[in-house]
Formats: sequence, structure tokens, C-alpha cells
Amino acid sequence: MDFNICFKIIDNISRVIVGKRDAIELMLVALLADGHALLEDVPGVGKTLLARCLAASIGGSYKRIQFTPDLLPSDITGFNIYLPNEGRFRFQQGPVMANILLADEINRTVPRTQSSLLESMEERQVTVDGKTFQLPAPFFVIATQNPVELEGTFPLPEAQLDRFLLKIDIGYPDKKEEMEILKRFQTHDPFSSLTPVATPEDLFRLQQERKKIIVSTPVRDYITTIVQATRHHPMIKFGASPRGSMALMRSAQALAALDGREFTLPDDVKRLTLPVLAHRLILNENERLRGGKPEQVLTDILNQTPIPDGTHG
Repeated sequence: MDFNICFKIIDNISRVIVGKRDAIELMLVALLADGHALLEDVPGVGKTLLARCLAASIGGSYKRIQFTPDLLPSDITGFNIYLPNEGRFRFQQGPVMANILLADEINRTVPRTQSSLLESMEERQVTVDGKTFQLPAPFFVIATQNPVELEGTFPLPEAQLDRFLLKIDIGYPDKKEEMEILKRFQTHDPFSSLTPVATPEDLFRLQQERKKIIVSTPVRDYITTIVQATRHHPMIKFGASPRGSMALMRSAQALAALDGREFTLPDDVKRLTLPVLAHRLILNENERLRGGKPEQVLTDILNQTPIPDGTHG
């Protein structure tokens, strides 16, 4: 299996994005696993630019939706227009009809509009006035959001969060990286010279190849042990669902593919547990009031879960 295209994409993005190699790799993991990615951090750290760079590195259709409080579901999915001269309705496609959809600042709009993406993300289709339209393949949603503590944000509903394979935190650059950002953008915008290094057909083929990555019984046991532990932990009100288990398995396959392996390892699962599961957990009320974080609970679970041996077969 040849996943070298992924490294071309990573290198292409790195021509614009300084550092953040881990975030870029996680974006590729989400794409190979046929999932969707949620980028969360404070404004100005490069969430939108990272999403635009990935889209620019892959040929095919790309659309961006700027989420605002007055955005309607039909602004996303599309709507029917009546043509009086022809006596019929014509479907006006919404921006969701694209290979890559950037949902920018998704938590700036109301939950009703946020939820209009549910069918598209899960079933790769939209239904308007009783008629269903298939979305292009591959279909990849990259959503950005600001921390819920910021004014004017609406927390994503749990059902919406669960549709995102990964939640990726970008983080501030360190001083060396920030100096390189200033140098790189001093005289020109490197994004303007970015060209595609892959096609949607390439990515669709790699998504199918990813499914062939071996997940042994010990690794499956490791995944289910971690997920089951989230459902019985005293600090957690609602743990991860079977969708979370499948997301962790698919993500581990994708990470193994990026590492050039035909089999998954427990280390793949361990590395991906926080970005795959943290946003799916709901802490109990007391822990939320104390300022507890799902990431802390998952780290505790990982430390207490034995790592299996004999994981290649």
C-alpha cells in the first residue's frame, strides 16, 4: 500500500503552516479514516488557514461556509427555486455539495442550523423537500470553532460533536515558530502559491486501502477496554458510544498507514484516544463545577489500562 501521497500533502501544507506537524497529521488521519475534523482554539492561531491549506493541496471541489447567528439550514443544504416560465422547481445546490467543506466558526450559529449538517456528515447525502441528493466522494467536513467561553458562541449539540472523528487543538506557536511565521509572511502570502499535490480520486482510493490495515484481536480488546472504562468512570456521566469505538479503530488504521505499516499497534490507539474520545464524553455536574476536563479522565484511564502484547496478527 502506497500512502506517500499523504506525505506530499503534509509537506505542501507545511510550506504555509509553521510547526503544528501533529495537527496536520491528525487532519490526514481524519481524512484517511473517512471522518470529519473539528479544529478548536482561540482566534488567530491558524485554524482556518490550516483547513484552507489542506483543501488547496487536494484537487476537487471546495466550499466554505462562514457560520453566523442568522445562517439558515437551507444556506447549507440548498433549496428549491420555482421557475415560473418553466412551471417547475429547480434544486439550487448548497455549499455542502463539495469534496471538502470548511464550516468556519461553526459554534457561532444556533444549534438548529448546526444540526443541519448531521445527515450530510453521517450519511453523505442531503434531503430537501423529500428528495435525496448524494454528496461527492470523498466528502470531508473541516469545522473550526472558538472555545465556548468566548462571547457569542453556541455549544455544539452532543449528537453533532459525536459525528466528528477527531477534535484537534491547534495551540499557540512557541517563540521560534512565531518568528518563522513573521519571516515567512513578511513579503508575501505563501498560501497564494500553493498548488494541488493529490486528487479526490487519490484520497478515495487510499480510504479504501486503509480498510485493509490489520486490527488484531488484542488491539480490538485494548480499544474496547478503554471505551468501556469511560462508561463506568465515576467522573463521567455519559461515556463514549460504539461509534467512538469504531472511530478509534478507523483512526488507528489511518495512523498505521501513515507510518507505513499494514497493522495497527496499541501505541496508535494510545496516541489517538484523547483527540478521538475527549469530545464525546460528558462529565458529571460536580466534576464540571470543579473544572474537570475529559482529557484528564482519559489520561487516567490510559495509565490504568494494561497495554497488550502480540498485536500483529
